[in-house]
Amino acid sequence: MLEENFFNRVYELVRQIPEGKVTSYGAIAKALGTARSARMVGWAMNASHGLDNVPAHRVVNRKGMLTGKHHFDGTNLMQQLLENEGVKIVDNQIIEFEKVFWEPKIQD
Repeated sequence: MLEENFFNRVYELVRQIPEGKVTSYGAIAKALGTARSARMVGWAMNASHGLDNVPAHRVVNRKGMLTGKHHFDGTNLMQQLLENEGVKIVDNQIIEFEKVFWEPKIQD
């Protein structure tokens, strides 16, 4: 039950990432007050496929690498979804990562 609640909190935050922006597993974990649970955020993203309105393609590692791409159907779907939003990627690395990075914040 605790894991399910955590996953739902992750999904709620991921739904707020604007089109053309990305954030990291660690930034989501930090915003949720669980800074050491970036891996759990990754598990939540992996479990989100098939859910409506969870743009998992906008969550990358802390260096802007598309580390979760193998969890998407097709070899380049994650990259294609990001590129369709205007994000530039070369060799699985987001170009100008700091310009497209979105810092998640929990609403009080």
